[in-house]
Amino acid sequence: MAGLIDRHKFSAWVRSCTIAAQNSPLIASVLITAILSILFMLVPGIDTGFSRLFYRADGGFTAGSAPDLKLLRSLGLLSINISIGSVALVTIWRCLIPSRVIPRLIEQIRPSTMLFLTSTLVIGPGLIANLILKDHWGRARPIASSLFGGSEPFTLPWVISNACTRNCSFVSGEASGAFWFLAFAFVVPESQRGVAAYFALVWAAALSLNRIAFGGHFLSDVLIGWGLMLIVLIATHKLVIQRWGTSIDARIAHWTGANASPDA
Repeated sequence: MAGLIDRHKFSAWVRSCTIAAQNSPLIASVLITAILSILFMLVPGIDTGFSRLFYRADGGFTAGSAPDLKLLRSLGLLSINISIGSVALVTIWRCLIPSRVIPRLIEQIRPSTMLFLTSTLVIGPGLIANLILKDHWGRARPIASSLFGGSEPFTLPWVISNACTRNCSFVSGEASGAFWFLAFAFVVPESQRGVAAYFALVWAAALSLNRIAFGGHFLSDVLIGWGLMLIVLIATHKLVIQRWGTSIDARIAHWTGANASPDA
């Protein structure tokens, strides 16, 4: 019928996308994020319904006052802040300080590994999540939405709004920062990657669910934020580690005098 999608062409497109996703983790992560975005925009009840699980008409989002959950959030923020400081310090030490004054433990870390961790932290949670999306998309948080006792309208993800002016709901900065810990699974020895990924995802899930329970974010803020972070991790790993890693390591080794004698 005219105006309808040709089922054969659509099936062929789905097959081609599936094959591409199987051959490329980057394409797979982009498709997953796109599908999640479309789903939440077409079915807004997923967002509102999930947030309603934590909302009480007579008390609002009561999880926000639970001491244990407040402690969990504090630990999450602390872990992210410690990671920012530690990664920045080790990156500077490994990539800029002469090799003869670097502790042996730090010297064993590839410079490209530290540049990967630093760049993903800056680009993902820093630039994309906080500076671009949270401060410019204007999505009101659930706790501020008229659906949950607030005064601001509910808006869909990716829809720019003036319901919030700064530090808004879309996407979740804390969830994005917590998901960044998955970056370590990309650089640890292969035998340890599964364990590293497991603990990173469990930690990210706990902190993200906590933010939803507090009324700080919708489910889409978390999952789309995760998808964007996964794209950043995979793309940056492909470039910084796989494509340019050897060159980066060699250049920094030359810069820091890694092959120089201690008396040089």
